[in-house]
Amino acid sequence: MSARTIAIFNQKGGVGKTTTAMNLSGYCAMLGKPTLLIDFDSQFNATVGLGVRHGRDETIYHALLGDKQPHDVVRRTYLAGLDIVPASSDLAGALIEMVEVSEREYLLRDFVESVRDQYEYIFIDLGPSLNLLTINGLLAADEVIIPVQCEYYSLEGIAQVLETLDLIRENLKHPIKIAGALLTMYDKREKLSREIAREIRRRFPYHVYDIEIPRSVALAEAPSFQKPIMLYAPQSSGALAYEELAKELIGETTPDPRISSFYKRAYPEELEFDAKKVSEGEGFPTEVEEDLVFPEPEIEIPPPMMLVIHEHEEEGETENTFPARF
Repeated sequence: MSARTIAIFNQKGGVGKTTTAMNLSGYCAMLGKPTLLIDFDSQFNATVGLGVRHGRDETIYHALLGDKQPHDVVRRTYLAGLDIVPASSDLAGALIEMVEVSEREYLLRDFVESVRDQYEYIFIDLGPSLNLLTINGLLAADEVIIPVQCEYYSLEGIAQVLETLDLIRENLKHPIKIAGALLTMYDKREKLSREIAREIRRRFPYHVYDIEIPRSVALAEAPSFQKPIMLYAPQSSGALAYEELAKELIGETTPDPRISSFYKRAYPEELEFDAKKVSEGEGFPTEVEEDLVFPEPEIEIPPPMMLVIHEHEEEGETENTFPARF
């Protein structure tokens, strides 16, 4: 077993990178895939958001620049099947220490290679800046998912990300792939959100995931309770969206090519021209309006998923597992 390693990256902040890393990795674990999340952001929000307890010298920093072995820093989360390598503020100082280290761009890649055969999926949560830590994360990954907030400035951010990835391929000879762009903080009631989503789907040269991650109060609240969304509000719109995203990522759902084709064409200035080319299939609009709103598909609510969570004892290292059905 060799893990599929995916970095969650966008140079723009506040687009939902950590939220995506936490919840996408959680749902992959729920779907039966042994998963590791590496918190490689000096703000260590994923570590705090998942409520992980660790010693002061048991973080990714100490594994890369200290004397800790991988098994010393990997921690189990409350969700069975999901492990995490925590981070701390020490990671900010790593930028200075790495300067004198040989092969400094490949420190994280060496760490990932040492644990790759223990998992099916490894996610790397990267910070919003472009620095030596980011380069380490991109060189350690096989693919990258680009979260894109449905606002105008995100379009500029996409261009910067694509340019950065091109530089990684050309200068460091690392064939990193783009797994896809993920639309986040989507509000179907706002015209701007719909227009930005349409433009990205039409013009982005790589895959765009079918599901949009909606604005959700539950997604914003869950980290304050130190839980992923499936343990905090499993029936919320944000939870259901990340569940569908995980299924799409691991290939458990088959996208409808007619829908993808329609979204690629649905761009405001060209709606009248392009809509005539769309096959008149069931559920597709045949008349064009100035502000086109896609009909909401009827969604069958899936049966409750079985969660197995770990109950950490206050004292000692003993852990108990028990099923919890939502």
